[in-house]
Amino acid sequence: MISFSDVDLELDKKLIFSKLNLTIQQGELVYIVGKSGTGKSTLLKSLYMDVRPKKGEIKIAGYSSKTIKKRQIPLLRRKLGIIFQDFRLLEDRNVYENLEFVLKVTGTKQKLITELVMHALESVGLEHAAKMMPLRLSGGEQQRISIARALVREPLVILADEPTGNLDPDTSLEILDYLKRINQKNITVIIGTHDYELVRHSPSRTLQIVGQNIVESTMEKSATGFRPAVASS
Repeated sequence: MISFSDVDLELDKKLIFSKLNLTIQQGELVYIVGKSGTGKSTLLKSLYMDVRPKKGEIKIAGYSSKTIKKRQIPLLRRKLGIIFQDFRLLEDRNVYENLEFVLKVTGTKQKLITELVMHALESVGLEHAAKMMPLRLSGGEQQRISIARALVREPLVILADEPTGNLDPDTSLEILDYLKRINQKNITVIIGTHDYELVRHSPSRTLQIVGQNIVESTMEKSATGFRPAVASS
C-alpha cells in the first residue's frame, strides 16, 4: 500500500501540494491527470524520495519518508520501476547491457542477470533486440525497453511519468497495453499523464490534480474531446 498523510510538497520553494491525503492499494492501476506543470512529476518523485515532503508522511514499499535514511533510498528504489517520457537509455550500450547495468549495480549474480534480462525483454516482445543499440529502435520500441528495464528487478510498483508523451496515438495505446499487462501481475502501476484520450480508452481509477490537492475523477465528454471531471459524491 502507498499512502500520503497530510503531506505538503514543495518544489523550488513553491508549495505544490497542501495537506495531501491519498491511499493506493497494492495491485491498483491509477492515473494521475493534470495539465503540464501541475505537479504530476513532483508527486511521482516524492514516491522514490527524490522530493521529500516538507510536512506529513509518505509510506511506500515498507518505507516512510519520516524515518528513511539516505543510505536506504537506493534500497527503496530497488522495489520500484521508473519509466520516463524521454526513455533515458544509455546510448553507448546495447539493449541487453542497458538492462544488465541495472542489475550489476545491485550485485546480482551473472547467471541470474541473464535470466532476468531475457525474461524482461520477452515480457515486452523484444528479446530479439537484445544486441541492438537503442538508437536503432523506434520510439515505441525504446519505450518498451524502458518498461523492460523498469521490470528487470521485479518491482512492487511501477511509476510511469508521461510514458507516452513522445509517441504517436497508436504507439501510445500499445505502451498502455504493456503497462496493463504488468498490472495484471498484481504490480501497482501509477501513470502520470495529460493524455485524457489515453485514460478514456482504458478507464481505471483516475486522480485529478486540482489546485494543491488531488481528487477522484471521472472522464466526461466535452465539445473538444474527453476531459477529467471531479466525481460527484
